[in-house]
Formats: sequence, C-alpha cells, structure tokens
Amino acid sequence: MLVSTPIGNLQDFSSRGCDALMNVDAILCEDTRTSARLLQVNGIKARMIPLHDHNEEASIERLIAAMQGGARYALISDAGTPLVSDPGYRLVRAAIAAGLEIGAVPGPNAAVMAVTLSGLPPQPFLFIGFLAPKAGPRLAALGRLANAEAAGLTATLVFYEGPSRLAEALADLALELGPRPAAIARELTKFYEEVLRGDLGELAAHYETTEARGEIVVVVGPPAPAAAPDAASLDAEILAALEALSVKDAAAAVAASLHLPRREVYARALRLAGTRK
Repeated sequence: MLVSTPIGNLQDFSSRGCDALMNVDAILCEDTRTSARLLQVNGIKARMIPLHDHNEEASIERLIAAMQGGARYALISDAGTPLVSDPGYRLVRAAIAAGLEIGAVPGPNAAVMAVTLSGLPPQPFLFIGFLAPKAGPRLAALGRLANAEAAGLTATLVFYEGPSRLAEALADLALELGPRPAAIARELTKFYEEVLRGDLGELAAHYETTEARGEIVVVVGPPAPAAAPDAASLDAEILAALEALSVKDAAAAVAASLHLPRREVYARALRLAGTRK
C-alpha cells in the first residue's frame, strides 16, 4: 500500500492513511527518524523498515518474497506522495511484475499544490522533478526543454529545488527559457508558507540577495504563443511551400510551423493555388 503523508502540516494526514499504517506488518520509510514523529502523533505502533535510494535495490528480493508469503507493507516517503521524486519506484515495479496487488491512499503533493497556487495555467503541466545540481548538466537539460517547446510543447513546468541553488537555477531558467511568468512556492502547508510570483528574471534577481529557506517548488509558465503572421507573410509561406508540395501537404507543413489551425491554412492554400493556374 502506497500511503501519502503530510508535506508539512501533520493535520493533513487522512484518517484512511492512518488506518492503513495501523493495519500493516511494517512500514517502509525513507528515514525512520522523520517518520517516527508522524507515527507517534497518530498513535501508530507498526515496525519501521528503512527503504531509501541506497538500499532499495538490495532490499527488493527480500521484500517481494515476504509479500508473497503474506506480509503486508505500507510504503511512505518523508513527505507527500510516495515515488514522486522519492524512493520506491523499483520496488513497485518488482511487485507488479511478481503479480502482487498494489493499492494507494492519495494525499498531499507539493507539486500539485504549487501549481494550484501559482496563478499559472494548471493544465497541461509537466513535472520535471529536481534539476541537476551542477550548471553544465542543468543547462543541457533546460536546453532540451527549450528545444521541445520550439517543437510545440506548451505546458506549465514544475521543478523541485534546494534553497542553496535556487538563485542559480532561476538564472539558468531565465537564460534558457526566456522571460516568462513563474512562481516560487516555499514551505507549503507550514507556518512560513510563501508563494512569490513574478518574471523569471525578477525572481532570480530577488533570490540573489534574499536567502531562500525550506522546501521549494518552482513553477514556470508556458511560452507565450507566437504572434499570428499577417496575411501577406502567411501567403508568402504558403506559396513557398506550394512550390514543392501538394496543397494538402503545403497547408499541413505551414500550419505546423506557424501553430495555426490546419483547416484555415488549407482553405487559404486552396485559394492561392487557384490563382496560380
């Protein structure tokens, strides 16, 4: 059973989640010290077994065998929904492959909460997770995102980031993705919860001089839609395409490159093709 836990405020733990943890043989958790507080507050006495990035692979065979023998486990992360930038994916995959039943108790998730508070388009959104800690790989990954956007990707982007790297990450985001609205959601559900909204460049400048603290989610708005070409420019694009393509293919190519409705471009291409005869 995958059980979601609070991302800050312990009152966000659901009664169903509490019941699930009370009725298993053991709880698999990232850090027993972190999870112990949640269990203590809710009077949960179940045994805890550490499961983290460093021991997950080595633990899978033993845990699968125990579950096949009837053992009931709950998997939790330090905060939020299990597997979302947390350990457990490899174990879940192995359990599915072994034919074991997997259930889940939904609950808090920092990425989704940040999107809803950001004021940016909520769908579609693309959750990236943590950016690379070093500048080179981080810029390379952001460059790939920029290329995907140039090819047509239009989505609100969601990242996790540590406070010590926030200013640097925001500067790289502004460099690779260009000026666009963004939001920094910090310490969600906690006493010092804060959502700061602004342009990527403005936010980068702010955190150059302001220390960031706590758990941070960066939400970046989608690229602004390209300005529609004027009639003369559109006709020139279509006529150039008609030199090598059929009306149908020329319309499809121009519509894709300019992000315009194919039907409208096709109608215009038909008229232009007729005038060339």
